[in-house]
Amino acid sequence: MPKLTVVVGGSYGAGNYALCGKAFDPRFIFAWPNARYAVMGAAQASDVVYNILARGAKDRSPEELARLREQVKNGYVEQTDIRYGAARGWVDAIIQPHDTRAVLLHALTCATRPAPAARFHTGVIQV
Repeated sequence: MPKLTVVVGGSYGAGNYALCGKAFDPRFIFAWPNARYAVMGAAQASDVVYNILARGAKDRSPEELARLREQVKNGYVEQTDIRYGAARGWVDAIIQPHDTRAVLLHALTCATRPAPAARFHTGVIQV
């Protein structure tokens, strides 16, 4: 049975893996336009970075650490946008919610086709 994934909200960390994320090798990963996709959420990532830096940085002021936390958080907010992930090939397509059924039917049709009988040849690769 082919595995298909549709990200409809936030997909972060272990939940991403457990719910047939990239590590489970689904045939297709689709996402709705409002979806978020990252290793962890922006708030968690900025807190982790802040805690690591605060422990080891005795020479930094609290204002500087707070500024760094906000910078990391803003970077994560930008990078969790599903368009950022789609541009890097983390999802196969961004689909409209009302098209989900049709897209999944088409994906199942593609995924259940028989494998080609001929062997795949790459030809000569010159470096």
